Amino acid sequence: MSARMHNPFIGALAGALFAGIVCAEPPPSTLTLSGSIAGLVSDSGGVPQMGATVFLYNRFDRLLSKSLSSEKGAFTFTSLVPDVYTIRVSMASFLPALKRNVEVQAGMQSLLSVNLTSVFSSIEVVALAPGRNPVMSDEWKWVLRSASATRPILRMFPGASPAAHRSASVFSGTRGLVRVSAGDQALSSSLGNEADLGTAFALATSFLGNNKLQVSGNLGYSANSGTPSAAFRTSYRRELPGGSSPEVQLTMRQVALRPGAGAANFAGPDQSAPVLRSISAQFLNDTKLTDNARLEYGSSIDVVSFLQTLNYFSPYARLTLEGNNEMLQVAYSSGTPPAELFMNEGGSAVELQQDVSALALFPRVSIADGRARVQRTQSIEAGYRKTVGSRTYSVGMHRETVNNTAVTVLGVAGIQPGSDLLPDLFSRSYVLNAGRHKNSGYVAAVTQSLGRNLDATIAWSTGEALTTKQSDVLLLAELRQAVTAKRRHSMTARISGTVPPSGTQFVTSYQWANVDSLTAPHLYMTQRVREGLGLNVRVRQPIPYLGRRIEAVADLRNLLAQGYMPLNSAGRRVMMVHTPRSVRGGLSFIF
Repeated sequence: MSARMHNPFIGALAGALFAGIVCAEPPPSTLTLSGSIAGLVSDSGGVPQMGATVFLYNRFDRLLSKSLSSEKGAFTFTSLVPDVYTIRVSMASFLPALKRNVEVQAGMQSLLSVNLTSVFSSIEVVALAPGRNPVMSDEWKWVLRSASATRPILRMFPGASPAAHRSASVFSGTRGLVRVSAGDQALSSSLGNEADLGTAFALATSFLGNNKLQVSGNLGYSANSGTPSAAFRTSYRRELPGGSSPEVQLTMRQVALRPGAGAANFAGPDQSAPVLRSISAQFLNDTKLTDNARLEYGSSIDVVSFLQTLNYFSPYARLTLEGNNEMLQVAYSSGTPPAELFMNEGGSAVELQQDVSALALFPRVSIADGRARVQRTQSIEAGYRKTVGSRTYSVGMHRETVNNTAVTVLGVAGIQPGSDLLPDLFSRSYVLNAGRHKNSGYVAAVTQSLGRNLDATIAWSTGEALTTKQSDVLLLAELRQAVTAKRRHSMTARISGTVPPSGTQFVTSYQWANVDSLTAPHLYMTQRVREGLGLNVRVRQPIPYLGRRIEAVADLRNLLAQGYMPLNSAGRRVMMVHTPRSVRGGLSFIF
C-alpha cells in the first residue's frame, strides 16, 4: 500500500524537477532565414504621417502586401524571403514615392526614410539593423537627428507649428557625378552618335523643397579631329499635385569636322573646317491619369547648324497601362524622342549616368545633293509584358519610316570620296546618306530570374533592314545604288547580374542575325531588350574600400567585328557597317 502511494509522489516530484530544468535552460538559438523592411513616413518638415498606404512589390513588380503607417508614421513588412523588393508609398495631398532595389538579407532589417512632399517625394535607405530590432533603432535615431529636415524639436510640443521650423536650407539632396573616359570609336544607334569627348559631369539638386535642377556637361578634344568639342545641358523639373511632373531641358552641342581627306569639300571661305552645332529645347511631362494609367509626352524644337541651318519639331507620347503583373504600352514618336525613355530606372547615381549618356548623343548627319541632312525616324509601336512567377514574357510590334538614313563606310581613306560622302565627326570613317526606307517588325522575349542577382533573357526579332545587293561598285558615287532592303531575323541571348561580394554589375549579350544590316534594329520604347549586333559586354565595378563612390566602367561593343560588308571599288576594298567595333573605358566619381 505504501509502495503504491510512494510511486505517484516520486513521479510527480520527478516531473516537476524536469519541468524546472527545461524552463531554466535558455531556448535554443534558431537560424533566421527571413528578413524585414521597416520605415518611417514623414513630410518635408519631418512630421510623421499617419495613414500612408505602403505597397510592397517583388522584383517582378508583383504586389505582395500593403500596409498603413501608424500614428508615428512607422510601417513594417516581416518574414520576407531574402531578395530585392520595391516600396511605393502614397497618401492624399502628397505625390507618391517609389524606391526600387531595396535589398533584404536573412536576419536583417532594411530601414527606409520616406519623405513625402507635394513636389518631390523620395525614399532613402537609412541603415541596416538586426531583424528583431524596433523600427526606431538608436543608429537610425542618430541619423534622423543629424538630418536638417528632421531637426526641429519644437514640433513635439503642443501648439507648435511644424511649418515654422522647416529647414531654411535652399538646396538639399545635392548629388553629382564626374566621369573620365576614353574610347577608340563613337557608339552608333538609332538615336544618334554617342561621342566620347573625355570628361563628363552631372550635378543635381533640389531647391526650396519644390524643384529639381540638374546641370550636366561633356567636353574635351575629339579623339579623331583633335578639335575642342563640348555638350551642355540644363534641366528643370517640378512635380505637381495629381502626379504630373513637367520638365524643361535646354541642350547645346558642338563638334568640328575632322581635317583630312574630304574635309576641303565642305570648308568655308576661310578654309576652316565646318562645325556641327545643335540647340535643343525640350519639354517633357509624366502625368498619372488613373491608378493604373500613366502618360508620358512632350516635344522638342531642334536647330542644327552644319553648312546650313535646319529646324525640326519632334513630338512623342507613350501611354502605359498596368495591371496585375502585366503592362501594356503604346508609343508614338516623330523625329528623335528623348533618350530618357530608353533608359532603365535606378537610383540617383544611375540617373546621373543616364543623363551623361543622353547628353553625348549627337545627331546623325549626312550629305545628299550637296546639302546637310539629319536622320529622323517616325514610328508607332505597341508592347505587352506579363510576369508569371520568376519569368517575364514580352512581345512588341512596330512600324517606322526612316528619312536620310546614315550608313558608316570604312576604307575610304586615301581615295577622293566625292561630295556624297561626309567625313564622320567622331571616327576615321565616312557617312553615306542611304535615303528613305520603311520598316515594320515584331519582337518576343523571355526573361528568367536565376536568383536574386542574375537574370537571363532570350529574344527574337524581325524587321526590314538595309543591306548590300552586290560586291563590286565602279565608283564611290555608286554606293547608294548598292543598298537594298531585306527581311532580317535575329536572336539575342543576354545575361545580366551583380556579383554580391565585389558589387560588380555586368551585362553580356550576343546577337545573331541572318542578314548583315547597315542600319540599327528598331529601338523600342516599349521593350527592355535593346542589344546590338555581335558580342557586347558592359561592366561597372565599384573600387573596393572607397564606399562605392568610385566605379570603373567598361563598354565593349561588337567585339567580334560582325556585320562588316565588303565592297570592291576601283580596286580598293571598302567596308559598309552600322555597328563598328568599339572599346571604351573610364572612371566615375560619385558624390
